[in-house]
Amino acid sequence: MKVLQVSAAYKPAYIYGGPTMSVAMLCEQLVKTGCPVHVYTTTANGVNELDILADEPVNIDGVTVTYFKRITKDHTHFSPALLKTVWKTAKEYDAVHIHAWWNLVSVFSCLIALWHKVPVIVSARGTLSPYSFNNKNRGIKSVIHSILGKPLLKRCHFHVTSNRESEAVNTFGAKSIINIPNFVKLPAPRQSTEKPVSETFKLIFFSRIEEKKGLDILFRALSTVKVSFHLTIAGTGNEDYIDHLKLLAITYNIQHKITWAGFVNETKFELLRQHHLFVLPSYDENFGNAVIESLSVGTAVLVSEGVGLAGYIRKNNFGWVCQHDPQSISDAIENIAQHEQNRLQQIRSTTPTAIRCDFDEDGLTKQYLDMYQQIISI
Repeated sequence: MKVLQVSAAYKPAYIYGGPTMSVAMLCEQLVKTGCPVHVYTTTANGVNELDILADEPVNIDGVTVTYFKRITKDHTHFSPALLKTVWKTAKEYDAVHIHAWWNLVSVFSCLIALWHKVPVIVSARGTLSPYSFNNKNRGIKSVIHSILGKPLLKRCHFHVTSNRESEAVNTFGAKSIINIPNFVKLPAPRQSTEKPVSETFKLIFFSRIEEKKGLDILFRALSTVKVSFHLTIAGTGNEDYIDHLKLLAITYNIQHKITWAGFVNETKFELLRQHHLFVLPSYDENFGNAVIESLSVGTAVLVSEGVGLAGYIRKNNFGWVCQHDPQSISDAIENIAQHEQNRLQQIRSTTPTAIRCDFDEDGLTKQYLDMYQQIISI
């Protein structure tokens, strides 16, 4: 069973956040089982390009990856060389797995694979949600979707990572929808799950910094929180938007209660462990890798209804779910800080084991292999 993975960006392009990590982990786990995997990607790294060999297969942590140069430096990621290679080689594979949508690599690779009658799996990774449709370039997306996207997607199989995402893509009439969680890198087990000691309630936002993450809502909420708190923001994003958020923090007079930690990778689990509560107030999130990373070290989470894992959090009592408004977030933080200390400790003690079970790499790998086999057999 040979599966071609097509992703407009691949590690070390960590600027794109969780999706890049998840795609890489999927490929690495498949290779460990002996499943032949080849990744076609571009040299995209935000507005810059990766300093990496292009147009030749290279080994990236055991995975065969070919990086192709792109001629656009934005989210269209147009790469004629990549598309030409897909055209030449698509028939060599049993299936083509495309990650994300709304870029020319994904859309045209899908078209080429279907033209050659190769089964296509699309992991939209949040790009086909109502929020994505309506947030940016709505008119252009509507035209592209009507002319090309919708007819293509009806002929594809969908891989989704949450019930929320399944509901979002259900309207496209896909051949099948299969729900399997993302792979998430987990820390080595630790015997001690000590509670952070601090008179100040320590909050952490750990994610890519962009508009859909809801930091503007969080800042407004924190301006009314009366308990002593400090917020750590770990992540990177567009510098102009970060500057806008810093001015917003000054407007709400909370700038002295915020630490901008920047991009954190190697020490992320220790950083998460040092906080009482992880907060993700996203307008839209198909999954939320950092939610699982936080729970894996026992740090409870507060997420909005827009986060794909909200149902999982609620069902397992791993934290709290709030609405998309400042008052709901503010009330939740006040309540947790003042009245939920025992529950915070219980989550810190029990969730690491539960997360390790639910996101076991061998179990998830089998689910993905079964998905491929099921689709190929149709």
